[in-house]
Amino acid sequence: MKSTSGRNVVVVGSQWGDEGKGKLVDWLTESAQGVVRFQGGHNAGHTLVIGGQRTALHLIPSGIMRAGVTCYIGNGVVLSPAKLLEEIAELEKAGVQVRQRLRVSEACPLILPLHAALDVAREAAREQGGSEKIGTTGRGIGPAYEDKVARRALRAQDLRHPDRFAAKLRELLHLYNFILTGLLNSRQHPFGPALAPYMKDGELLFEPIYAEAMQQAEAIRPMLADVSRELNEAHLRGDNLLFEGAQGTLLDVDHGTYPFVTSSNCVAGNAAAGAGIGPGLLHYVLGITKAYCTRVGGGPFPTELEWEKEGTPGWHMSTVGAERGVTTGRPRRCGWFDAALLKRSAQVNGLSGLCITKLDVLDGLPELKLCVGYELDGRHIDLLPLGADDIARCKPVYETLEGWSDSTVGLTEYDKLPINARLYLQRIEHATGVPIHLISTSPDRDHTIMTRHPFLAP
Repeated sequence: MKSTSGRNVVVVGSQWGDEGKGKLVDWLTESAQGVVRFQGGHNAGHTLVIGGQRTALHLIPSGIMRAGVTCYIGNGVVLSPAKLLEEIAELEKAGVQVRQRLRVSEACPLILPLHAALDVAREAAREQGGSEKIGTTGRGIGPAYEDKVARRALRAQDLRHPDRFAAKLRELLHLYNFILTGLLNSRQHPFGPALAPYMKDGELLFEPIYAEAMQQAEAIRPMLADVSRELNEAHLRGDNLLFEGAQGTLLDVDHGTYPFVTSSNCVAGNAAAGAGIGPGLLHYVLGITKAYCTRVGGGPFPTELEWEKEGTPGWHMSTVGAERGVTTGRPRRCGWFDAALLKRSAQVNGLSGLCITKLDVLDGLPELKLCVGYELDGRHIDLLPLGADDIARCKPVYETLEGWSDSTVGLTEYDKLPINARLYLQRIEHATGVPIHLISTSPDRDHTIMTRHPFLAP
């Protein structure tokens, strides 16, 4: 399906990430000619199941699995050259054509081993100092965004200029080694084998970092592009574009459970800034949300259950839902669906519709609870507060609904869902104020119920 005027759809996570965006992006790509990643780094992860074969992606847009679709990595992404090439090699080994279809913004800030070293050292220092760890992946995402904001980042375009790259790298290493050795006591931190080739006695080394970057540059240069220009040209010729967000709204650096957040803006509005197009070109915003809640890492979680205790609803969600992070393998904390949280996501993203994923995971639970608000300091509120401190004091207010025993796995028609599953979905719509347009009933691409297609104009 291709509209003559072109239509653009933004897909965002509406909870704390891990909502199943990869499958939906892949499914929607059937109607798109281009797929754009606009923020985050290789701390994100999407798992796709196509014909029973599982594929994990961290940097490259999920649309790469569709032949003929052009994929773009926008300027809002912090780019690890090593991880990009590693991912390309894995896809090519599986027979997927990548290099001819992938366009990488010259304005992407680069993630180098020095960023990962600082990330690891900071988390170790927090732990040793008795502070709660943020729960980063340790992959250098935060430090890379700090360099961007401080206007000292090495960018993808610098890979075209070895001398310029070397000068900027030396300047960065001087700063990083001062922080590592002088402030973070890096000589006493275990950095692990991945960082060992780039460090000696807690300090970062210029030669191995520079030599590796120049080797990677040879492979990456042909894919560098003015992505902003190419996207605007694609729109003018009538292409449908799909903008793929990473992480989730409640991990947004401004609107999430700060400071337990990522280092970028995950909300839909950043699709414009992170790709280089005007906000008027974002026509529909699809919020992906699980039929329950999960989060990885530290931070408040009002509806969290005892997900490690066998026989409990939380254990059911964790085991049936196979709740482990795609990037880190860390177990995800599990809890009941939070409509007050979703209302916050709807507000900051301007959601046009919802996609409910993992409905099938709730099969067999005799009853379900749905959070419709909180008690906070003696007051009833119906919208998630801003910031971790207030959220940590929220006590959820629940409604109880009947569960269902029939299987929903693989269903593709709304009318075939058990009546209690439909009532549950209708209550979510009413409580959040956002219509449900898509429902996922298994990880497989084709197991999707659609009530309205995002690429079709209302």
